[in-house]
Amino acid sequence: MSDRRCGALTESVACSMGERVVPARARELAGAISALFTRDAAIVARLNDAQQRLRRTNDQLWSGLHPDALGLLYDGIAASGTSAIAALDSDGRRDADTAMLTALQQAHWSIHRAFCDYQDASEERRKLAVEVGELSQQLTETLRGAGWSTQNARQADVHQLARAAA
Repeated sequence: MSDRRCGALTESVACSMGERVVPARARELAGAISALFTRDAAIVARLNDAQQRLRRTNDQLWSGLHPDALGLLYDGIAASGTSAIAALDSDGRRDADTAMLTALQQAHWSIHRAFCDYQDASEERRKLAVEVGELSQQLTETLRGAGWSTQNARQADVHQLARAAA
């Protein structure tokens, strides 16, 4: 039976995939898991974005506020570093201190926002993993009920199973 005919079958009728029978419930579960994988990819993109923002902001702080230079920063004996923040202190003016504190505050909040975004995305991904696990177990049980071995059911390509219904 072709994949195109499978999509037209009713829910109670099984669709043949190769030599194995794929029940309609298995196709539904596979479609749900496939959709969750797409959501996971979007979450990973958010995690990567937050990590890059953390790294960029931390790099700005590191080059400007190296621990060995902090004493020099406050006593005015030497330059405090090479970052954009350190450049604010290079002329030794009082308004430079205000600009530097403003830049530090902005860096603090940038790090805070990126960290919160990272934590939120991590928690969302954890919940998604639980959902994928539960659906995967149901899919394995459904395929086993249709005569699949446990190993074949666990190794089934959910995207391929989901397309069988299209």
